[in-house]
Amino acid sequence: MTNTNKPLLKIGFILDGGLSEPDGVQQYILTLGSFYKSCGHKVVYIVAGEVNYGQADAVSLNSTMAVRSNGNRLTIPILPVRQARIRQFLKDQQFDVLHIQAPYNPVFGERFIYLASKNTAIIGTFHVVPNGWLLNVGNFMLGAWSRLSIKRFDKIISVSDAAARVVKRDFGVKTEVIPNPINYPRFKKAKPLAGSDNCLNILFLGRLVKRKGCLDLIKAIYILSQTADLPPFKLIICGKGPLRSSLDNFVTTHNLHNVVEFKGFVSEEIKPRYYASADITVFPASGGESFGIVLLEAMASGRSAVIAADNEGYKTVLKHQPEQLFPTNNPAALASRIEQLMLHPKLRADIAASGSAYAAKFDVKLVGGTLLDFYYKALLKKRS
Repeated sequence: MTNTNKPLLKIGFILDGGLSEPDGVQQYILTLGSFYKSCGHKVVYIVAGEVNYGQADAVSLNSTMAVRSNGNRLTIPILPVRQARIRQFLKDQQFDVLHIQAPYNPVFGERFIYLASKNTAIIGTFHVVPNGWLLNVGNFMLGAWSRLSIKRFDKIISVSDAAARVVKRDFGVKTEVIPNPINYPRFKKAKPLAGSDNCLNILFLGRLVKRKGCLDLIKAIYILSQTADLPPFKLIICGKGPLRSSLDNFVTTHNLHNVVEFKGFVSEEIKPRYYASADITVFPASGGESFGIVLLEAMASGRSAVIAADNEGYKTVLKHQPEQLFPTNNPAALASRIEQLMLHPKLRADIAASGSAYAAKFDVKLVGGTLLDFYYKALLKKRS
């Protein structure tokens, strides 16, 4: 959708964290924001926390502290932002749309909701699926706190069926599902890295935390290393996190240095080339995923056969390709699935080709166009 002949908008994306780490929610607003700017709209990222040097369209209005939540290292606002500061900021900016990333913090995101102009459309996108009873209790309590502010939204969206179920349960509202977008051409056009044709490449890309499942994958690779008659292969691990030392120890103990390579953190600029260099890409996260942008990014390349653990979020992305899912926390089952793909090049190629065609449906031009229509409808209703 192009939304031609409609006025250009000023859009503020509000995020309780910073923009210095490329996590899923950050990717969501940056991908949408980049598309909207290319269409001529004005975009401002309003965050609590650090922004990258030179990110002139981002404004940090609060300091944050690091916490661990849902298996991730997150930043949250420390103190409430002064209402006078928010009022002045909103008066100066004159936003047409405030797009809040949710769940939102009472000391930051919620204050913008209450202080927004009556002529500003307020859109919310929910991203989180809690992993564990404690996080579920916390989300329920946050939902109870937010019952009044959430009534001020003009449109509320969830990125997946799993997230929509949680929002209905904990926040008491029914949401429409609009998936996460990707910049499809950026991944489709990526070139493989030099030297990637020497053997069959198996790729893991993600944080090195327990719930992302990298240890299960390395255990599966150990099983495969003991299996006869397999083509030469290696596992490439891209990411950083607190489990790095224990993963190194497992590799050393099981003599896997010849087949496992740690690449460390990979920038957003080089990431598409790793997907384009992989024959098989594995996402073994055990839970806590609301969607799975990384699955779509990997599929977009058209080179890699993508398989993923059957957690709620990944099942949302692969609901039409259930054969690409494997049981969580089961290295033996994962090894069997990888072995099947290693031994059948045509199967890998077929999965890669169908995955690339499927990922095209999530291109930001389509998803972003749908959201723009929501913006315009909300503004029309609000200002009439």
